[in-house]
Amino acid sequence: MTTNRTSGNRTSGIKVTLVRSRIGIKPKQRGTIRALGLHRIGSTNTLPDRPEVRGMIARVPHLIKVEELP
Repeated sequence: MTTNRTSGNRTSGIKVTLVRSRIGIKPKQRGTIRALGLHRIGSTNTLPDRPEVRGMIARVPHLIKVEELP
């Protein structure tokens, strides 16, 4: 018996955009920005809405803009 893991359990996402420069920030924050998949000002990435991602966002709220996706 096989199960289809993709049916029915669609999770909402989070759209994250880098709005401030990484110049002059602490290396740990720079690593968090990189882990979120952001590289330059204006770059955007869509991530799953999970506690791990929310924790990374909480570390750098002054550098990014967050939008909830349906």
